[in-house]
Amino acid sequence: MMHKELIQKFYNSFSDGNAKGMIACYHKDIIFQDPAFGILRGKRAKDMWEMLLSNKDSNASINYEILEVDDKRAKIFWKAEYKYGPKRRAVVNEVTANFIFKDGKILKHIDDFNLWAWSKQALGASGYLLGWSSYMKHQIQKKTEGLLSTYIDKRNSVVSAVRN
Repeated sequence: MMHKELIQKFYNSFSDGNAKGMIACYHKDIIFQDPAFGILRGKRAKDMWEMLLSNKDSNASINYEILEVDDKRAKIFWKAEYKYGPKRRAVVNEVTANFIFKDGKILKHIDDFNLWAWSKQALGASGYLLGWSSYMKHQIQKKTEGLLSTYIDKRNSVVSAVRN
């Protein structure tokens, strides 16, 4: 599969809520980074997509545009529109993604977006007042780390219970 088709599979799977399709595009040594999760490696990066898509709102939409792609890297613009949190706040997140490929898979995936713009939409007043700060970025990453760990622990306990 050429890299353009790999990127298309990744984002079409994302749009369809298909975490397995996305994960199949990742190299076993994947490194993912974004402002909300920080740096995730290997299985943890893959688990993040499973977690996010397990809660995907059926009205959420993902659109993307391939800006550049070659035999080593790609640059993508993508936009997600969804409802966030218990208050179901409307969020439009515009992201620039950079990819590096190895062995026909995505080895490195870096998403960049304006965390303050996201936090103003997703968190309301606290996001507006503090979303620009390193304190708020740390708090967001701490929360996402906790959510991901809880998701993994629950999934592992269910798998363990099924095996027993």
